[in-house]
Amino acid sequence: MKKIGFLSFGHWGNHPAYTTKTASDALLESIDLAVAAEEIGMDGAYFRVHHFARQLASPFPLLAAIGAKTKKIEIGTGVIDLRYENPLYMVEDAGAADLISGGRLQLGISRGAPEQVIDGWKHFGYELKSGETDADMSREKALQFLEALKGVGFARPNPNPMFPNPPGLLRLEPHSPGLRDRIWWGSASNSTAVWAGKIGMNLQSSTLKFDESGKPFHIQQAEQIRLYKQAWKEAGHQRAPRISVSRSIFALMNDTDRLYFGGSSNSRDQVGILENNRNAVFGRSYAAEPDQLIEELGKDEAIQEADTILLTVPNTLGVKYNIHVLSSILKHVAPGLGWR
Repeated sequence: MKKIGFLSFGHWGNHPAYTTKTASDALLESIDLAVAAEEIGMDGAYFRVHHFARQLASPFPLLAAIGAKTKKIEIGTGVIDLRYENPLYMVEDAGAADLISGGRLQLGISRGAPEQVIDGWKHFGYELKSGETDADMSREKALQFLEALKGVGFARPNPNPMFPNPPGLLRLEPHSPGLRDRIWWGSASNSTAVWAGKIGMNLQSSTLKFDESGKPFHIQQAEQIRLYKQAWKEAGHQRAPRISVSRSIFALMNDTDRLYFGGSSNSRDQVGILENNRNAVFGRSYAAEPDQLIEELGKDEAIQEADTILLTVPNTLGVKYNIHVLSSILKHVAPGLGWR
């Protein structure tokens, strides 16, 4: 059994084929897609976060709105770019959204992907310390965020407050118990996956990672997950970790599916330069008849190592079509792989 969710980039644009022509369209259709996905039995609704782009950027209003309109589905991100975030303010936002949803938030955080502008986080008021990289800054913010999520008081109370204080040091409010265990680290390398395992975050591994061995993508990703699991075990954490992988998977059920995705049927891994002259390997897409998908996905080692799979969706094609895409996987592919 695996949890199966969708992952949306939340694109919009003035394109004839798009149903999401405006930011309002993208946000409202994201809510509708999550509601409809819950109705067909999906386990998770996850959203990417990008700044300075016609994509979803401020996750917490969206997550809270979805939480208020759904009952069971997990609601998450993949990922929040910590370079742009105030960790303590994020604790308050996350706590509120989690309480609204009844404890269903699954927040993916990380250093994030290359952005639309140069050092965009500087426009948000953040600067690097001497000798620090933006990756260092992101990991430091992650530790601050995780510590504050514990709900332990750390701030000295005003002796003459506007409202009475409880005794002792004060914590951030609202506090949502259990949210600390539902934070995921988005990792593109073996070393950051090991770091996440040591400090007790769940793991998100997407459709790309830094090329560290020249092996096929799914093999490298499976090795990354095994290293993470070993680090988790050695750290002695008391709960079981959760691990997700993202995939682009399309069952070709009709002529529309073939028109949109039939050209991806012979997809292969791709290798390119991600940034800082580092090679990255991008995982292939899967598009085929259900029986062929079952055969091909059964050979994907990283999927076997994960407990959660996030299906990337073409959000610009509308809620109705995306529910068709997701339903096709749930009905015709997942049972044959033992995911259902």
